[in-house]
Amino acid sequence: MPFIHIEMLEGRTREQKEALVKEVTEVVSKNTGAPTEHIHIIIQEIKHGNLGQNGQLRG
Repeated sequence: MPFIHIEMLEGRTREQKEALVKEVTEVVSKNTGAPTEHIHIIIQEIKHGNLGQNGQLRG
C-alpha cells in the first residue's frame, strides 16, 4: 500500500491537484503493480512565508 507525500507551495487550484493525484496514482500503479485503490497521496501545502531557500525566507 504505497503512500506518496507531496509538499508544495500553496496556490494550486483543486483541478490542478486532482490532475496531479490522478497522474501520480497512474504512474505509481504502473511502476509498482499496486492497485490504484491501494495508493494514497497526501498533499501538504506550504504557506509562502514558511519556506526558506538559499539562506533566506521566501515569500
